[in-house]
Amino acid sequence: MTESSQLSLKWSAQLSVTSTRSQGLPGDKILLPPSALEALLSASSNLAAETARQDLPSYDPYNSSTYSAYRQAESQYQDQRQQLPHPLTFRLVNPENGRVVYAGIREFSAEEGEAVLSPFLQETLGLKVPEGSKKDPVVIDETDDRLVNGAHGPTITVHVKQLPKGTFVKLRPLEAGYDVEDWKALLEQHLRQNYTTLTNGEVLIVPGGRGMGGKKEEFRFLVDGFKPETDGICIVDTDLEVDIEALNEEQARETLKRIAAKMTRLPGTDQGSSAGGDLDIFKAQQGQVLPGEYVDYQLSAWDKGQTLELELSGEGDEDDVDLLISPLSATQRAKPRLDEWKFADLDGRPKKRIRLAPTNVELEGAEALYVSVHAFAPVDVQTNGDAQGQDAPVRPRHFTLRARHPNPDEVVEDGSAQDAEAPPNEGDVRCKNCGQWVPQRTLMLHENFCLRNNILCPKGCGQVFQKRSPAFEQHWHCPHDPAYGNGGLSRQKHNALYHPREVLRCSECATQETFASVPALAQHRTTTCPAKLILCRFCHLVVPQEGDPDGPNAEALLSGMTPHELADGARTTECHLCNKIVRLRDMETHLKNHDLDRHSRPPPTPCRNVNCGRTLDVCSKSGDTRAGSRMGQGPGNDIGLCSVCYGPLYVSMYDPEGKALRRRIERRYLQQLVTGCGKSWCRDEFCKTGRKSLGVGGNVTTKDALPMIKPFLDGLARGQATTPLHFCVDEKSQKQRILAEMLAAEDGPSLKGGYSLEWCIGALEAEKGDLDGARQWLKNWAPTRGNGSKR
Repeated sequence: MTESSQLSLKWSAQLSVTSTRSQGLPGDKILLPPSALEALLSASSNLAAETARQDLPSYDPYNSSTYSAYRQAESQYQDQRQQLPHPLTFRLVNPENGRVVYAGIREFSAEEGEAVLSPFLQETLGLKVPEGSKKDPVVIDETDDRLVNGAHGPTITVHVKQLPKGTFVKLRPLEAGYDVEDWKALLEQHLRQNYTTLTNGEVLIVPGGRGMGGKKEEFRFLVDGFKPETDGICIVDTDLEVDIEALNEEQARETLKRIAAKMTRLPGTDQGSSAGGDLDIFKAQQGQVLPGEYVDYQLSAWDKGQTLELELSGEGDEDDVDLLISPLSATQRAKPRLDEWKFADLDGRPKKRIRLAPTNVELEGAEALYVSVHAFAPVDVQTNGDAQGQDAPVRPRHFTLRARHPNPDEVVEDGSAQDAEAPPNEGDVRCKNCGQWVPQRTLMLHENFCLRNNILCPKGCGQVFQKRSPAFEQHWHCPHDPAYGNGGLSRQKHNALYHPREVLRCSECATQETFASVPALAQHRTTTCPAKLILCRFCHLVVPQEGDPDGPNAEALLSGMTPHELADGARTTECHLCNKIVRLRDMETHLKNHDLDRHSRPPPTPCRNVNCGRTLDVCSKSGDTRAGSRMGQGPGNDIGLCSVCYGPLYVSMYDPEGKALRRRIERRYLQQLVTGCGKSWCRDEFCKTGRKSLGVGGNVTTKDALPMIKPFLDGLARGQATTPLHFCVDEKSQKQRILAEMLAAEDGPSLKGGYSLEWCIGALEAEKGDLDGARQWLKNWAPTRGNGSKR
C-alpha cells in the first residue's frame, strides 16, 4: 500500500452535549456546529494538498510529458480540495467512562461549542443530559471542566473517522421468542432509514407494531462482530449480510418452543384466528378470533341506495368480541383497529349491530368496507381503583358475522319497547319483578315465588337475576356512565376502553392533545392525525396526510385537500388541451373552464356541398372552429361553399346579382350528369360516374337533367342557405364526409348521446381524417347533442 493511500482526514473537538432537539434525531445521527464544517473543509483541503504534493511529478518546464502530468495532478487537487468524504462518520468518546460509539452526521446546525446526540447515542455513551439546559453568561473557571462556552452538560470528544464498508454483521437477540417474520423487514427498514454506522457491542432497539393505548413492541439486538473485523462499520451503499444467533442454548430452545406454539395459532388453524376474506351480502360468515387479534373482512358489493346492517353474534354469552368498520376510500385507507375505526360497537352484549344509512357522509366515495372482528385481551391492570387481574384465556372466541339490507320498516330490537309489547294470550299480565307474561289467575302464585327467588337489578337496567347467584354477584354498573354488564371481564374491558388508568396519547404523531378514552383516540386517528393514510389524488400513492394536528391548515380546510395533497398539488404540469403550465391542484378548475368554453364555442359551419368533408372556416387541432378565417383562409364567397369547392366556380367579373354564378353552377351540374367526372371513387348521385358506382338509374340526358337541378338553382336565386349543392370532390374529402356521417350516427354511453354532424365534420378536418383522433377531438372540444348551440 502506498503512503498516499494511508492518508486520511483528521479533525477532533471537545463539545458539550445538550438535550435540545435530541428527540428529533433518529438512530446514530448527531448535530454539530457550523464551525465544525468549516474546520472539516479546511482539513479536507490540507489533506488534498498533501496528497497532491506526494503524487505530483517533478516539474520540468523543458519536458512536455512531465509538464502535462503535473497539470493533470494539479487539476485533480483543485477538484478535491473542497470535497468531504461520503458518508461522513465520526467517533464519539465519553471521557468519563471511556465508552466509544460511531455516528453519522445529520446537519451542521447546533449551537457553537455544543453537539446534539440522538437518544440512542446518549444511552450508548452513558450520558445523563439535563433536560432543557439553558445558556448562562460565560464564566471562566479553569477548575470547572463541565462548563464549555456557558452551556451546562457532559463533554464528549468527537473525532472524524472514516469506517470501512461492512459486509457482514452478527446480531444476538436479547430476548427469547423472536421470529424472523416479526423483525426481518422491520430491521432492514430501520437500519436503512436511521443508521449510517454500527458499533461493535452496542444494543439496537428496533420498534415493532403498536398495541392498544399506543404501546409499541421493541426488538433488542446485541451487535456482536463484523466483517471486516473492526470496532465499527459503515452500512451505507453496501450489501450487508446479517446473521442472527441466540445468546445461548437455553434461549434458542425457548425461541423454538415459542415459534412452535405460535405456528399452532396461525390464522386459519384450529387453535388460531380465522383467515378472514371477502364478505358476502347474502351469506353469513362463521369464524373464530383469539383474544387480542383481529379477523379482517372486506365487503366490496352492496346496494349503496339502501340501509346496510352488519351484525356480529358471539357464541353463548361471550361479550368480549367487538365489531369495527372503516370505509375504504381516498381519505381512509387503514383497516379498522381498536384505536382506529370509523364505526364500532364495543358494548358489553353478545350481539353487536351497526346500521349504515345511505346518506351517511362517511360512506361518500367508499370503494368497499373494511370489517374487522376483534376479541378483547384481558390484562392484569388496575382500573378506577378496582383490581381486575385475570389470566387471558387462550381459547378462540367463535362468532357469526352477517351483512344484509334490512326491511325499511323493521325496528331495531330495544328493551325500551318492552312495555308496548302486546300480551301473547288474552288475559295475560306482566310480572312486575321478572317481566314475564303470566295468566291473570296465577299471577299471585307466580309473584310470591318470583319475589322469593328472583331479584330485579336495583340500578334500573331491567335485568333479572336469581338471588345469591354468581351472575348477580358479577353484575356491575359503571359509576361514570350508563354502561353495565355481567362478569369481571366485561367490566375490565369497559374500564380499559372508556376509563383507562392513564391518559392516552397518539403514538403516530406529535400532537399535544391527550385522550380520555380509546374511542376519542380512534376519532383522532381517523380525522386530524398526520399519520392517517390517504390515497393522494395527485401522486396516486397511499401516503400519510401530514400536517399539524394542533394547528390545522386553513388553506387545506377550505380547499378540501389534506396538507400532503396541498403540497404535492403545487407541482406543475402541462394541460393536455391548451399546453399551458398549470398546478396540479388547479387542474380541475382549469379543466372546468375548458368545459365552459366547450359548451359556448360556436359550432363549425360545414361546406354547402353535401359530398365535401370540409368546413367554411377550417377547424384546428386546438379546438378553434374559426381558425382558417382568422388566418385569412376563409371561403371567400357568400353561397356557403368552402374555398376548395368554390375554386372551379370563381371568375374575376362583376356579378352583383349572382346570375353568372348560377349559370356556372348550372353548367357544372349538367357536365357532371351528362359526362361525369371519371373518378372511380366518386359517390355523387348528381354525377354520371357516381350514379354508376352507386347503381342509381341509367344515363341522364340534358333534357332529363334540367328538371333535376332546377330546385337547387331556384334555392340559390331566393338566397336559401339550406339548399344543398352536389359537386364532385377529391377522394379524401369524400371519405371524411362519409366518416363524419358515421360518427354522427353513433350514440352510446362512451359518447354520451353522440355529436351532431357539423362537429363530426370539424373533428375529422382538424385531425386530417384520423377517426380515433377525431373521437378524442370531439371528447375534448365538442358539446354533445342537446348541450351545445345549434345553427
